[in-house]
Amino acid sequence: MRATPAILLILCLLAASHAWDCQPVVDIKNLMQIDAGLGQVVATNTSQTPYYLVGDKWIPLPGSLKHITVGPAGIWGINKADSIYKYVAGNWVQAAGSLKQVDAGGNQFIVGVYMKDTSFCLTSSATVGYKGPGSPLPWTGLPGAVKYYSCGPFGCWAVNKNDDIFLMSLNQDCQNNGWSHIDGKLSMIEVATDGSVFGVTSAGSVYTRDGITASKPEGTGWSHMPMCMIMKHVTYDLGRLWVVSKSGFAMVCTH
Repeated sequence: MRATPAILLILCLLAASHAWDCQPVVDIKNLMQIDAGLGQVVATNTSQTPYYLVGDKWIPLPGSLKHITVGPAGIWGINKADSIYKYVAGNWVQAAGSLKQVDAGGNQFIVGVYMKDTSFCLTSSATVGYKGPGSPLPWTGLPGAVKYYSCGPFGCWAVNKNDDIFLMSLNQDCQNNGWSHIDGKLSMIEVATDGSVFGVTSAGSVYTRDGITASKPEGTGWSHMPMCMIMKHVTYDLGRLWVVSKSGFAMVCTH
């Protein structure tokens, strides 16, 4: 007899690492991606419906998005056609250009990845000031080829098609000093508002970077975070770790 998804989830919670107390995320299913920042949480499901968390209720937002991000730069999203949107006054306003992934975790600037893993940055003045068509969008090309990008207070982290990990200092004007290679392998990576870094390997294992400070933004090493499911996405904010399994189950963990 095959176990039902609910039973598998209960077994997973019972088997979770003693260092983290994990609970299922209710009222939302089949998550594809989730992002947390500045006390806000947003997500998209496999139907590409965007959501915003209010209390313990997931409120559907208008539109259809395959990727959504929240942070100091506001709420931004990407649809299945790689069109870029900013959430302004309760509605999505399209921005010129195309990206397949975007991150709003930097110091009011955004970064994103385009086809062929080229990446771009939008300055803080343009990001915060964007209100719709007519607002300037001076996209700045960034070095290297990466497939997933995430920024925080101490720098931007990224992974490439080979799951190699990199760190770069990037300021509000999109000026950078190039990439530094970091040991390890990850298929996706996320940086929290406090600078914490979490990632998922191609095999679905979750890791966190130890020893990150303003003076040592690269940290000191990786620590494995035992999970009883194969994970595909992770994000962290204000003491809460949000994880999404390959099958779309979501949990929020505290410790």
